[in-house]
Amino acid sequence: MRGDDQQSGHLFSYLSPEQRVPADHPLRAIRRMTDEALRQLSPQFEAIYAATGRPSVPPEQLLRALLLQALYTVRSERQLVEQLEYNLLFRWFVGLAMDDAVWTPTTFTKNRDRLLAGDIARQFFEAVLTQARAQRVLSDEHFTVDGTLLDAWAGQKSFTRKDGTGRGPSDDDPGNPTVNFHGERRSNATHQSTTDPDSRLAKKAVGREAKLSYLGEVLIENRHGLVVDACVVAATGTGEREAATELLQALPTRPATVGGDKAYDTRAWVETARALDLTPHVAQAPRSAIDGRTTRHAGYVASQRHRKRIEEVFGWMKTIGGLRKLRHRGTAKVEWQFLFVAAVYNLVRLRTLTRAVA
Repeated sequence: MRGDDQQSGHLFSYLSPEQRVPADHPLRAIRRMTDEALRQLSPQFEAIYAATGRPSVPPEQLLRALLLQALYTVRSERQLVEQLEYNLLFRWFVGLAMDDAVWTPTTFTKNRDRLLAGDIARQFFEAVLTQARAQRVLSDEHFTVDGTLLDAWAGQKSFTRKDGTGRGPSDDDPGNPTVNFHGERRSNATHQSTTDPDSRLAKKAVGREAKLSYLGEVLIENRHGLVVDACVVAATGTGEREAATELLQALPTRPATVGGDKAYDTRAWVETARALDLTPHVAQAPRSAIDGRTTRHAGYVASQRHRKRIEEVFGWMKTIGGLRKLRHRGTAKVEWQFLFVAAVYNLVRLRTLTRAVA
């Protein structure tokens, strides 16, 4: 018998979001690990919120929502709030009941500075790494370091001379004026973005277009490809090696090996790595700073083979994690986003690794 296409809703619902989500849904494992990391952050939350006054939106719910934004490539907080209104899976993951009101998009804006001041992204990243160590899936012997350019939230028209001279915009379109910088020599020494002063004009390779960018540096362990540290610096000619040195200095275990591409094959950087009790397994440039004493070993070959895993990290962070085009301006906010997305990547990897072990 054909059923009736009834449009009237039921007065009561007897099923909670928890009952609607399948027991084997991939997000369940990520939710368990996320909740454990957030429990470790409870003292930090107490420190950055006032002891009196009206209760705020729980920071745990805000971070779970931002985690979903990275997992499902939601472009903006406005779209994220829209999903929380009607997406049952999102409401379950964040911790909202069926009848709970959803916040406005400005809630994220107002709370971002508080979470930034408390260095919550770094704390969350470390809490996820703690779980990886407890599950014995984090190697401490072989690492790979690399950097990638992050497209800043600023246009080429904003890149003007620091002294205020030069060609100004035409008045043909007040809303989107035409700027002709053809033939003008522009560099980071003489020009700066008025939209995002911390960004720098940089290009990926010779012959490629130059864009206003930041440099995101990542250090991974080679065994499972987990991110063990990350940072964001200015996109300068030496920024990649300087950021790599900063990450390596924070490594708790020595000795170890560190792989890298040809950009790290300079005598100064190789000597710095060795001074840190690290063996540099970098790809050789035409006039290489390393020789057969390093490249003859099987470990060097293995490091070069596993080096591609860091490109998989960058691919996920940009394609899925929403870093193809940055949403924030300023080094501090960009690094917050970069670290948080790296933590989300680790959660996805941990879910896969623990499932394989089980």
